[in-house]
Amino acid sequence: MDHNKIKGILEGCEFFKGLEETYIENIAGLCQVCNFEPGEYIFSQGDFGEYLYVIAEGNVSLERSIDLGTRKGNAVIGLLGKGRAMGCWSTLLGQPHTLMSSAVCRKPTTVVSIRGTELREIMVDNYKMGFRMMESLCFLLRDRLHGALGAMENI
Repeated sequence: MDHNKIKGILEGCEFFKGLEETYIENIAGLCQVCNFEPGEYIFSQGDFGEYLYVIAEGNVSLERSIDLGTRKGNAVIGLLGKGRAMGCWSTLLGQPHTLMSSAVCRKPTTVVSIRGTELREIMVDNYKMGFRMMESLCFLLRDRLHGALGAMENI
């Protein structure tokens, strides 16, 4: 996938939407493209997370295994499609973190991946951009938390 296509994917992403073109250009230089088949995991609950992922094409189910003693199960906490972001957000904070959900492809899926520590460096170098991205992150985390709590009620 060429650089301009990656820029277009980032511009259409909920997490990067509204950023100046210069910032998108810099972030696009950090990206790698990965392809997955239906049923493949992009990441698994319990793994160490290093990357942020933006869905370029396809559909992904965010799932969490839950063990509440007598009640166990797998809860879908989100269904994500083109332009949605997912992954290990804590790498943006510069701290190691264990992923709290799994991302399973529901159909052929292409994602753009960005190493969180590299993205953090760009954010730290430009506080205005970094603040805007952290604000977006707060909204995304709120929505994911809402989805996770709602899914737990169904177990």
